Amino acid sequence: MRKAIAIAALSLALTQCGQVSTLVNGFKYANAVASTLEQELGAKPQVGFNWHNGRLLSVTVQFPELYQGKPLAELAGRVRAVVEKEFQQKPDNIILGFRIDG
Repeated sequence: MRKAIAIAALSLALTQCGQVSTLVNGFKYANAVASTLEQELGAKPQVGFNWHNGRLLSVTVQFPELYQGKPLAELAGRVRAVVEKEFQQKPDNIILGFRIDG
């Protein structure tokens, strides 16, 4: 009985470590995306992510204002390249947004 409890506890701990490391790494990757885009574009976006079972489902990149320095298609391509490089995998979806006041 003790052996079964010990195995269950160890399994739970290892599962939680994987989730914690995914979360910590995800924040590192999100910060790296924001920093890289800020250096390249001059505007620092907020970056969020959604991971499920080790699979990157989506990354949201939201700029604080409408970005007019590049055409939208070119901006989207650059955001995609930075996200894939920093997260080290291709997400299912990238959501690109802009905050518009009032």
